[in-house]
Amino acid sequence: MSPHTHTEVLIRPVRDVDVEALGRVHAKVWHETYDQLISTATLENVSPRRLAELWTHYTALGPEYRMAAALVDGEIIGFAGSGPARDADAPAPRELYFVYLLDSWHRKGIGRALFDAVVEPDEPLYLWLAERYPGARDFYEKRNLRLDGARREEPFLGETLTEVRYSR
Repeated sequence: MSPHTHTEVLIRPVRDVDVEALGRVHAKVWHETYDQLISTATLENVSPRRLAELWTHYTALGPEYRMAAALVDGEIIGFAGSGPARDADAPAPRELYFVYLLDSWHRKGIGRALFDAVVEPDEPLYLWLAERYPGARDFYEKRNLRLDGARREEPFLGETLTEVRYSR
């Protein structure tokens, strides 16, 4: 039996006391997600402290920004965030910024719960996804998001990722 079978997962809004834990988890998730997409040297420059500073900024944003964390036994294992569209030509007023979950917690409904915590049902929405990260496509398509043909080259840690846009 999996060690995660009877685990209680708490989904709650991100708090300012979470920033260090969020920085650590964010750095680890980036390694798990982007190891095949970005050079190891670049990923090794991702400091949990720098990401904690980013989270300090996120936790200070207004109520139109929705940030949620998933916790098991008091430890953060994933997070999600959405807020106002950041693109001038945005196809929807709300952008999903991220849903990140540690690999060992995938496929247990936690990502879905995080998504639901930061997005209203059927809310018009869009997101950018690394084109070479196919793992997330089914997840977003199950939430009625579809590739809409937009793509961009996005600087990421000094390298470039090609991203494709999903919208609904």
